Amino acid sequence: MTIGERVLQLTHERGMTQKEFSEKTGIPQSTLSSWKGKKQNPSIDKLKVICDVLCVDPYYLIAGTERNESLNDDYEIVYKSDEEFCLLTDYRKLDRSCKDRILGYMTALQEIKSRSR
Repeated sequence: MTIGERVLQLTHERGMTQKEFSEKTGIPQSTLSSWKGKKQNPSIDKLKVICDVLCVDPYYLIAGTERNESLNDDYEIVYKSDEEFCLLTDYRKLDRSCKDRILGYMTALQEIKSRSR
């Protein structure tokens, strides 16, 4: 099954018409039709909005299965619009000493959080 077919399946499962999906995502209905008829996939820049509208993890949309949390993935998806992206970008600009201070501060915050439970 292609990603486009999976998107159409998910919209159907959620009781959403192609028109509703189109309005919520800004993706023309003609594009949705090409996903089905021509077995095409959405462009990568549309995946986040599709996932947000369908309330689905990008991993599921791409792979067709739930992410197995027991697997130790070598990657993490971070969208440019998320504040984590800004943190990661700024962190990468720091020298080693500053990075060590940030990591130490994060460890201290995690310890405080675990004690307050």
